[in-house]
Amino acid sequence: MADTIEHLQYHRDGSLWARGQMIDGVATGHWEWFRKDGTRMRSGTFVNGEQAGEWTTYDRNGDIYKVTRIKPKAG
Repeated sequence: MADTIEHLQYHRDGSLWARGQMIDGVATGHWEWFRKDGTRMRSGTFVNGEQAGEWTTYDRNGDIYKVTRIKPKAG
């Protein structure tokens, strides 16, 4: 079984843009995205590189703006 590796991406200014896990270059597990000011913008889960389950979008104050439920694609 492949190892899970923490994956970080950054905005051009060096602030954190995205944080999550990868297995063999494929997004897996819980991920979060951030605005340049550091506030969380979106979070959700990947299963085999596909969005699945509840995805939450946050407003600029960090409060929940909306929650979207994404059904896994039929395989």
